[in-house]
Amino acid sequence: MIARYLPVPLRRLLKIKVTSRPPAYLLIDQPGQLEPLLAALDRVDEVSLDTEADNMYHYKTRVCLLQFLVGNEVFMVDTQAPIKFDGLWSRLASKHLVMHGSDFDIRLLHDLCGFRPKSIFDTMLAAQLLNRPRVGLASLLEDHFGVKLSKDSQKANWSKRPLTQKMLDYAALDVWHLPALRDILTRELKRRNRMGWLQQQCEAQIEAGLTGFAPRDENAWRIGKSERLRGAGLSVLHTVWHWREETAERLDVPPFKVCNNDRLLTLAHSAENGDALETILGSVNLGRRHQRLLPSLTAAVKAGLARDPQTLPRRQRKRDPNNAPLTNAELELQDRIKTDRDRVAQKLGLEATLIANRTQLARIARSPGSIDEVLLPWQADLLRHEPSLKQG
Repeated sequence: MIARYLPVPLRRLLKIKVTSRPPAYLLIDQPGQLEPLLAALDRVDEVSLDTEADNMYHYKTRVCLLQFLVGNEVFMVDTQAPIKFDGLWSRLASKHLVMHGSDFDIRLLHDLCGFRPKSIFDTMLAAQLLNRPRVGLASLLEDHFGVKLSKDSQKANWSKRPLTQKMLDYAALDVWHLPALRDILTRELKRRNRMGWLQQQCEAQIEAGLTGFAPRDENAWRIGKSERLRGAGLSVLHTVWHWREETAERLDVPPFKVCNNDRLLTLAHSAENGDALETILGSVNLGRRHQRLLPSLTAAVKAGLARDPQTLPRRQRKRDPNNAPLTNAELELQDRIKTDRDRVAQKLGLEATLIANRTQLARIARSPGSIDEVLLPWQADLLRHEPSLKQG
């Protein structure tokens, strides 16, 4: 067991081999099986957590499996099983969670049941603050423990039952190494005095996750470079995009599996060129699987050709001062702040956008006094005394 937690170079020196063999786990997929997990949660203050979802296979994303490492025990809960989760969420909300890439998981669980984590240690955020070249969990596990996760299971259909042994083994490994990975990253963060940075990042991650997934935007149909369309192409794009959404929801598949954006735009550009209906439809190949959708697609294209583009919903320009164009002076200030940011990032060995991204730079250039509202304290402290902001 100890060998599992040694860095790869040291394990090689000691000639210790660590395999990807999954740990033993308890699969909870029947009513009345939750009690061992609840009892285990009552004995600890910290839990490693991961989720598996079906966003690649269904129209609406659903959580399909929950993986827990509680002490030295791995539990996996089938969320599609007829299980009453009374007591699980309240217990989990009182624990410190170790997670990797927690943003999606927090949003998923918040939408599912309003779950709010007490606190988290996100190993992906930690790896980013250490400027690791590879921050995915599979890469970090391989780098530190020589463990290779199955790539097939990463894109598996987690909503399909029964779950295979291979998928369950993969899911168990997702949480098994998280405490050891956390310990390795913690030591390096402390050495670089960046633990406070991580805490701020994790707290911000929780708050962002509690907003859930953004609802569909009314202008979502304006994909790609649709602003170049003016006539029939714009109307056709509007109708075929909505056709795709309605079809995907009816078939319960992701929209891209009905027709991807490139094909929608090809249809629209053909219509914009004044092509005949047959030519427009022939401009894309739906493939044999989707030939049955041709009648409804034809109807959508016809509806688009018959519609006056002037009657389409107009993009509502929300008056957000943060989105207003920058003045020449503000643009010059933004460039100076960016130069300072890049220099600071290089000195610290950080990805520059971790300090401030393009949108944040623009907001600071527009109102330098708002830096503490725009950035986290550690980010603001790195920039506030730089020449650009002293002058600004």
